[in-house]
Amino acid sequence: MKTIGWLDTIFKRNSELGYMFDVEMFIETANRIHMKKLALDTCISFLGRTISQSEFRVRNGKAFEMDELYYRLNVRPNKNMTASTFWETFIRKLIYDNEALIVQSDDDDLLIADDFQHTEYAVYEDLFSSVTVKDYTFKRNFKQSEVIHLRYRNEKLAPLIDSLFSDYGDLFGRVLSSQKRKNQIRGTVDMDMLAAKSTQHQAKLQEFIDNMYKAIGEKDVAIIPQQPGFKYEEKSGGGNTGQSVDEINKVTNGFFNQVAMALGIPISLLYGEMADVEKQTKNYMLFTVKPLLKKLSDEANVKFFEKKEYLSGQKIDTKCVSYQSIFDLATSIDKLISSSAFTGNEIRLEVGYDPSDDPNLDKHYITKNYAEMSTDEGGEKE
Repeated sequence: MKTIGWLDTIFKRNSELGYMFDVEMFIETANRIHMKKLALDTCISFLGRTISQSEFRVRNGKAFEMDELYYRLNVRPNKNMTASTFWETFIRKLIYDNEALIVQSDDDDLLIADDFQHTEYAVYEDLFSSVTVKDYTFKRNFKQSEVIHLRYRNEKLAPLIDSLFSDYGDLFGRVLSSQKRKNQIRGTVDMDMLAAKSTQHQAKLQEFIDNMYKAIGEKDVAIIPQQPGFKYEEKSGGGNTGQSVDEINKVTNGFFNQVAMALGIPISLLYGEMADVEKQTKNYMLFTVKPLLKKLSDEANVKFFEKKEYLSGQKIDTKCVSYQSIFDLATSIDKLISSSAFTGNEIRLEVGYDPSDDPNLDKHYITKNYAEMSTDEGGEKE
């Protein structure tokens, strides 16, 4: 005989021991993939938005050129993307897959490959085959000198994140299950087994229990009629005992902090904390953003310029987003120029502006405070 629901073992004759061991007491922790996706997407998007604000400037000696290459890198890389979306997508793929590939189509569009096969050689150029962009797969192979190919780090980040998530995900599931049990309404049912011997009685009793549990779970007020040989008693789930919501946040933030640390992003910037924000931003730009831009500009210089062109002064300079305005630097700029250490145009290049045509900005100036001291006839210094 087969009965419905969790009461089937109760209605089996001489099955008390089977009931004790057949009831599943442990529930497998659910896969908390949303915690992993949230942490990765937040950190990668933060880094991608920072990189997308950078400007790739084409330098020819001391002057900067606004040519086709500049337009492709900063305005419209291809027909379907703006530059900011293009570089944010590139950084996302670079970190997720640990490498990213940019190819150039026949009409000079820059395209980010969604999939490709990388064949490495020791003394010859690497080859990239089966390069796929969206639904289109290139029939030809690309040499290393024809593409922009970057690796994020020596080892893939994904295994590290997956290993970390397996521990934090399990802990998060346990804390969440404990929180769900907090203040849970629980009930017990006492039944006279003599009243449920026949199949007809068992079916009616099962239907009554199902309707009772449904009414308790869905209705604000549920009236339960008393039945002979049947007693329902409701109990609480432990009052204020158990884990609080803060414990869940601590586990989530712990995993979030580990992912941010792996990507080199200060935690305070992600949380929007204002304490020491300038110092944290400076460290973030110096140790995370600029090295990544340097890697990208080095790759672009190799692929877009020949050796002679680069040595003659043609190259790509990256101007990353500034966290300080020129007004914050005014005092320091005045000291650098008045001490004759730098010219005005050198300062303009350093802070990210084009040099001026004014010849006075190519001269060195020194204030009286920095003038060389002279000696009078008596041997005393002025």
